[in-house]
Amino acid sequence: MLPDPAFTNELNVAQCRELLTSDTPPLLIDCRELNEYAFCRIEGSHLVPLSNFTGTAEAEFANKDTPAIIYCHHGVRSLNAVFYLREQGYTHTYSMRGGIEHWSLEIDPSIPRY
Repeated sequence: MLPDPAFTNELNVAQCRELLTSDTPPLLIDCRELNEYAFCRIEGSHLVPLSNFTGTAEAEFANKDTPAIIYCHHGVRSLNAVFYLREQGYTHTYSMRGGIEHWSLEIDPSIPRY
C-alpha cells in the first residue's frame, strides 16, 4: 500500500521492494543519465534522465494518479524529480531514499556500485 504523499516524498529501499513485488507494482523510473543506466540498473526500470525530464516524464505517465518510484544514484536527483512531478499534479510519486546505491547494498548486491 502506498503511503500518503502528504506525509512523505521518499520511501526506503525495503518499502520500494515491497511495492515493486506487489500485485500492482508502481512504475519504476530511473532518472540518472544514459551512461549510468548502461552501467547498472534495477530490473524493470524505465530511463527518463533528469537532464531532459521536463516534458519527457509526463509522457511516461498516462494518468496523474499513476503510482511511481523514481531513483537515481543516491536519491538527490530523484527527490528533485518528485518535487517537479508533484508541482505538475502527479500525486503518487516517490523518491527511493539512497538510490541505487542503497538498493545494491541492502536488496540486490549483484548490482554494481560506482
